[in-house]
Amino acid sequence: MGLGPLWVRRSAGPAARDHTATDEPRAVRIAKLDWDPLRDDIAGCVACGLSRSRRQTVFGVGARAPDWLIVGEAPGADEDAQGEPFVGQAGKLLDAMLAAVGLSRGRNVFIANVLKCRPPGNRDPSTDEVASCRVYLERQIELLAPRMILVVGKVASGALLGTDLPMSRLRGQRHTLVVAGRAIPLVATYHPAYLLRSGEEKAKAWADLCFAREVFEQIEATSA
Repeated sequence: MGLGPLWVRRSAGPAARDHTATDEPRAVRIAKLDWDPLRDDIAGCVACGLSRSRRQTVFGVGARAPDWLIVGEAPGADEDAQGEPFVGQAGKLLDAMLAAVGLSRGRNVFIANVLKCRPPGNRDPSTDEVASCRVYLERQIELLAPRMILVVGKVASGALLGTDLPMSRLRGQRHTLVVAGRAIPLVATYHPAYLLRSGEEKAKAWADLCFAREVFEQIEATSA
């Protein structure tokens, strides 16, 4: 599972494979969309079966020129109802985590998901669903041009890095995602919903956040 033709992935682990979009004409069309047309296209998307069960699509929310992009897996029930990512208990935990390192979704962060529609029963996305939706995230990242990416959860990390390695192998490293020729540092950590179920892992997630902040500070110092 991985993202499409705009991407080159580099990480501390084995080199990721390149993937070709499954629907090139659609991918080419989406790759030309500006922000508002992209939002409209997502709202009307029927590229996979999730369009039949969703209440609404979840485009994402936050700053248009963010310091950080947060990428999760897919909307849940609360997100499907409200049309905004991370609005339930996991969202409250994510907001608290971000606030602890001086970030907020309304100021210097954009939050999005790999999938824009909720999988029924909050099941894991299928490979085909990720393949159908990946061009939207690609275009969002190209337009947002975030200075770094924090990806939460194994599914989202696998989609961006093109790997099935467990989170224990992905966290604690500075990965690099190259989007349309631009290298973006990426750090992976646990999904807030997982942390709600496994409180003993919160210390690891805090260490990941501190590491991500250090990476960002290095970026700041280099570009100063």
